[in-house]
Amino acid sequence: DYGRPFIILREAPSKKRARGLEAQKMHIQAARAVSSTIRTSLGPKGMDKMLVSPDGEVVVTNDGATILEKMDIEDPIAKLMVQLSKSQDDEIGDGTTGVVILAGSLLDQAEKLLDKGIHPHRISKGYKIACDVAIETLGKICETVEVNKANMTPLVETVMTSLGSKIVNRIQQKMSEISVEAIMSVADFDRKDVNLDLVKVHGKVGDSLEDSRLIRGIVIDKDMSHPQMPKIVKDAKILLLTAALEPPKPKTTNKVNIQNVEQFMKLSELEQNYFTDMIKKMKESGATIVMSQWGFDDEANHMLYQQQLPAVRWVGGVELELLAIATGARIVPRFADITPQKPVSYTHLTP
Repeated sequence: DYGRPFIILREAPSKKRARGLEAQKMHIQAARAVSSTIRTSLGPKGMDKMLVSPDGEVVVTNDGATILEKMDIEDPIAKLMVQLSKSQDDEIGDGTTGVVILAGSLLDQAEKLLDKGIHPHRISKGYKIACDVAIETLGKICETVEVNKANMTPLVETVMTSLGSKIVNRIQQKMSEISVEAIMSVADFDRKDVNLDLVKVHGKVGDSLEDSRLIRGIVIDKDMSHPQMPKIVKDAKILLLTAALEPPKPKTTNKVNIQNVEQFMKLSELEQNYFTDMIKKMKESGATIVMSQWGFDDEANHMLYQQQLPAVRWVGGVELELLAIATGARIVPRFADITPQKPVSYTHLTP
């Protein structure tokens, strides 16, 4: 406007658009790079990969899905290989490395066919026909294995093939037996389904792999609320509680002026009576241990100890639901619902 020249700068360098055979080879090269990265981690003699994140976190693994998940990949075709491995992990749970290597090998052979002038659609159609032939052949040579609790040897042998390349391979026999027993314990044979959410893996620091064992129950890594409460409760009647063990708090802001000792003692007595009434309801229900989702203060904790009622606080909601499923108990949301006439609020359990 004032006679000054305008200077126009390029925001980014010019990019070249690849087309045809050149673009196809670039995509194949990206997929081959991903495949060759994890190729050395395949099989029982496969090597582990050490991955270091930008935050300095170090991960050592030979699992294909984990390696690809931790890699910083920007190429869209390489990202498809990552999604392929993730889909394999979600659907099957094994073969995450092999499926990527197989896809990379197929693309490698497809490049040779492209160099001969064969159209990509013809190559894709040929691979589909080969896939149908392979599935038909597998159906002819496969063996049917009867799955039942009486004979778990075929399942154990199958699991051992999956654990051969894992870090637990030196005790793969024991870990395979533990895995099969855990699945068979929660399997629904009528529906032919397994709810994997009912199987949990807990790791504890200090012991060796040989000390691993299967616990047919629920592990809650919590201590008793009071250090002098008994650590073992046999033939327990469990009360699952989601109500807070504390006096009700008003929704509005209130202020109480205490002018003398008598008023303070009366307020303390009212609060103590409230705790006493709640603990009395729990005792009258027949419960011998309380699992609470929320915490409670030292006064309520001391009164529970005086009444010889062990309690565990800050139990997660998911753990309470698993306890309810395993024991058939009903989760109690309010203290008013705790009555001796409702024995389903607790259950018998022998640890």
